[in-house]
Amino acid sequence: MDVIQSLSFSKQLAYMNDLSWPEFERTEMRIGTILEVHDFPEARKPAYQLTLDFGNEIGVLKSSAQITKRYQKEDLIGKQIVAVVNFPKKQIGKFMSECLVLGSVGPDNDIVLLTSDFKVENGLRIG
Repeated sequence: MDVIQSLSFSKQLAYMNDLSWPEFERTEMRIGTILEVHDFPEARKPAYQLTLDFGNEIGVLKSSAQITKRYQKEDLIGKQIVAVVNFPKKQIGKFMSECLVLGSVGPDNDIVLLTSDFKVENGLRIG
């Protein structure tokens, strides 16, 4: 890593270190199972509409996810994913997104979902 890259990386770290622990603790990341997947033709970027089960405490929520590059609808049914469930709802066209499905974002918005290695109870908190 040359000096310019090193300085740029240091600035990124400084910026990234401004989240307090209490702020992070307020983020409710939970495990949910995908129940339904539908095409979302009205979305500006290719996306699916997902219905997710987060267990008895949280219930069933909907989300829009731009995951069409790597995932086929039929492969998503039953998959356990990680999502933030305490953001305000967001209107996306005629669709109301109720949670944010998490994934790593690669080049060209190539998203890989965050999942559980083992089947666990829906609604478990990520910590």
